[in-house]
Amino acid sequence: MSPTRGRSRLITTLRRLRLRWLRLTQPVLGPFRARWRRSLMVRTMTITGLVTGFIVLVAGVFILTSIGDDLYSSRKDQALLDSARATNAAQRQIDASDVTNRGGLSSLAASVRRTVQDTSSSQLVYLRRQPGQAPFSEAPESTTTNPMLADAVSTELSDAVAAAENPQHWQAVSFTSEDGTPSPGIIVASRLTFPTDAGTYDLFIGYDLADTQDSLSFVQRTLLITAAAMMAFIGILVWIMSRIAFHPIRAAADTSRRIAAGQAEARMPRMNDEHFDVLSDGFNDMADTLQARIDELDQLSEMQQRFVSDVSHELRTPLTTIRLASEVLQASPTGLDPGKQRAVEVLGAQVERFESLLTDLLEISRYDAGRVTLETEPTNLVSLANEVVASLQPLSKGLIEVRALGGYVPVDVDARRIRRIVSNLVGNAIEHGEGQAIVVTIDSNAAAIALSVRDWGVGMEEENVEHVFDRFWRADPSRKRTLGGTGLGLAIAQEDAAVHGGILEAWSRPGEGSNFRLTLPRGDGVTSYMSPLPLVPEGVTTEGDPKATGGWLRRPGRRIRKEGRK
Repeated sequence: MSPTRGRSRLITTLRRLRLRWLRLTQPVLGPFRARWRRSLMVRTMTITGLVTGFIVLVAGVFILTSIGDDLYSSRKDQALLDSARATNAAQRQIDASDVTNRGGLSSLAASVRRTVQDTSSSQLVYLRRQPGQAPFSEAPESTTTNPMLADAVSTELSDAVAAAENPQHWQAVSFTSEDGTPSPGIIVASRLTFPTDAGTYDLFIGYDLADTQDSLSFVQRTLLITAAAMMAFIGILVWIMSRIAFHPIRAAADTSRRIAAGQAEARMPRMNDEHFDVLSDGFNDMADTLQARIDELDQLSEMQQRFVSDVSHELRTPLTTIRLASEVLQASPTGLDPGKQRAVEVLGAQVERFESLLTDLLEISRYDAGRVTLETEPTNLVSLANEVVASLQPLSKGLIEVRALGGYVPVDVDARRIRRIVSNLVGNAIEHGEGQAIVVTIDSNAAAIALSVRDWGVGMEEENVEHVFDRFWRADPSRKRTLGGTGLGLAIAQEDAAVHGGILEAWSRPGEGSNFRLTLPRGDGVTSYMSPLPLVPEGVTTEGDPKATGGWLRRPGRRIRKEGRK
């Protein structure tokens, strides 16, 4: 196998392991990652906890190591002194004896063992004739108080004693009791010289350090409990301090959220801290200034609305007089010369346009003032669309087609306002459709009914689509208009859709035309719904288009008075 293929296989394996690890840890670490990304308090507490835990761990390991080494060193020194004292006592006893027969030597070996037991703190004694000496049938080979000690003596320790470089040798071992429980220990080895030809014997004294291990375990448990209590205390302390430190920030966030929700009187409380109090005072001053500007704008907006409404009403009387005079001139039996007749026709057309503008201004002023009354009645949207298309077809150079995929069941709406929406959408398609065909599509589902108007005209850029429902806005002011208009049609259509709890949306792309979609809920109890028609037309590339993915629409909140038609 080539090195390149081996590296590729290794990378693939690592990726699989990483994906498997992410799947296993996602249920636990996923919520924590989300909290970590959006909460400064969680990051502060986590970092403080990790640093504190690391310090406690290092300190605990250092303390345990120091205590363990000290206990072990003290116990080892004690064992060496104890073994030296027992060895000297045993050697004095041997030197005072003059036995030569086997029975006497065996009794002497047993007596030496008892002496070691009596003069030392250990009951583990192993006396063994040193290997490699000339055989002597009268001398016993070994005697021990516990076979466990004989099994624990290693070859290295035996060789060190036989070398006779030092009077004492020791080795750390692990004793295994009859029930199989291991315990640490120390074996101290020295030499004893017996009389006549018995030779040299190795004396091994074992010291069981189980009590030292128990003491160290107790210290470990104590330190562990202390560390856990310290970590819990530090955690609580950090949590309390974080709550205190972040309280001003939470107060500022809560106050700004309340102000954004419309609670103009919300203000940030003082924190009894010189720095945070400066922040509170500055924030409150800013809120007061902002509220004053908002009140001024509200007053200006109210004055503007009242001015538009009053002017629109006041202009109706002279406009009616002018329209009647124009009609009288047009119906004059004596007739007019062609120049005057053309002037009278232009006057009549402009009077009609002026009257349409006043009507739109009055309608906008009603929406601004919140004085809108819906006169609902069961309406067949398919029939309504056919009527609108039939009235506007003569003004279009192309065919206007109605595709009714659904929507035949009547829905309770204000027919006059819905007809105005459809008229505005179809008229807008005629204006910008470049003489191409126009398709009006209607469909419905259990929760909503939708109508879309599609044209293949010049289309608009994305930034223009965002302003298409603004008042008096036009994508191309220099463009020649076929139907006239005031620039308020789509704005009024959006308001008409909103008072029904519906949504009017637009999609457009340069060179590919536009598509407007009206979606209305079926009844007042529907709060969210999915439009049965797509906003992006079929056959259009949707890569990178944010409007390509559909979603649930939420009913906009509107205060309206609703009346059924009598």
